[in-house]
Amino acid sequence: MKIYQKVLLFIATIFTLGTVSKEVHANEFNFSVNPVLPENQIGESGYFNLQMSPGQSQTLTITLKNTTDKTVVVEEEIASATTNINGVVEYSPNKIKADSTLKYNLVDYASIPKEVSLQPNSSQQVKVSVTMPKENFKGVIAGGITFKEKDSEKTNSNSKGLSIQNKYAYVVALLMQQNKNTVAPDLKLNSVEPSQVNYRNVINANLQNPMAGYLNQMYVQAEVKGLSNSKLSYKANKEMLQMAPNSNFDYPVSIGDGNKLEAGKYRLSMTVYGQKNNDGKFTYVDSKGKEQKFDYQWKFTKDFTILGKTASKLNSKDVTVKKTPWYENWLIWLGLLLILLALFFLFFILWKRRKKEEEEQDLEKEKLKAQLEEMREQISKEDNSDETDV
Repeated sequence: MKIYQKVLLFIATIFTLGTVSKEVHANEFNFSVNPVLPENQIGESGYFNLQMSPGQSQTLTITLKNTTDKTVVVEEEIASATTNINGVVEYSPNKIKADSTLKYNLVDYASIPKEVSLQPNSSQQVKVSVTMPKENFKGVIAGGITFKEKDSEKTNSNSKGLSIQNKYAYVVALLMQQNKNTVAPDLKLNSVEPSQVNYRNVINANLQNPMAGYLNQMYVQAEVKGLSNSKLSYKANKEMLQMAPNSNFDYPVSIGDGNKLEAGKYRLSMTVYGQKNNDGKFTYVDSKGKEQKFDYQWKFTKDFTILGKTASKLNSKDVTVKKTPWYENWLIWLGLLLILLALFFLFFILWKRRKKEEEEQDLEKEKLKAQLEEMREQISKEDNSDETDV
């Protein structure tokens, strides 16, 4: 528990939307957020970390303050904690799909008004209703409460220049647990498959934390080697990652800008260290050459195959891969050759058929001519016979 009390601080996230401007004003929050910690708070922190009994309900208080001379409308939303592709825990709403092991999603056990209107130079208390599941369970239900100023004006672009529209959001972490006992972490490798990050080819290894506890201070060593082509080798080592309870994320192994994905068979080898501890039994030498000790270690090996059509599709979308001119593409030339061969054989078949028809016609003519000659001879014989009789 002490680990993520240090890691999970009061989070302020700035979202910047829009485009470049000729005039940019100083970034400012038009409101402030202050969580009022209850008596069942675990530890001193700027976020909610609650110990609750099974089935217990309570109301939390968060004070919002408007320090401007205008009315500020604040939108409010609750989300379950997830892990993004960078190995960072997110507490705000996003498009990450809930993990299959997530039994208790915070959105089902906490509620808040959708928005609140803050009068100029005033403060207002927002109530958050939370309920602990009735069943006994070990671990943490984790998520966050997001406060974001509602758009009041639309930004218009013009021919003289473009403008910036800044959005600011506070995110207050919300953790609920039935006791202070920590849950031993676990880690699974679900799948390995090619994909893209920012329109660049990668090989994603999906890692899953199936336990209701944080997996902190992850150090990951990953290597992908070609089995069909032994010359291919890609590595990705990252340090100080974290996973939310009951979450998964894609750990990307880049194949390098400009490199094309090749179809064939591959093998992923991965070692993951977790939970730093000076007395840990697993040792990792970090990027600075310093030995780090960990309580946990996981090793994974998985073979996978990249199909030709998949590689072609991803290569065509990779912005760093130089596109091959059509006249250098042997498949196109092969296709043209096949078309020419097909036309040749079609012409040859038609020519043979035509020649056969002509031969049959000539044969019929010869037969007809022979019949005519035979008839003439017969007529001539009959005429001669008549003259003899006379």
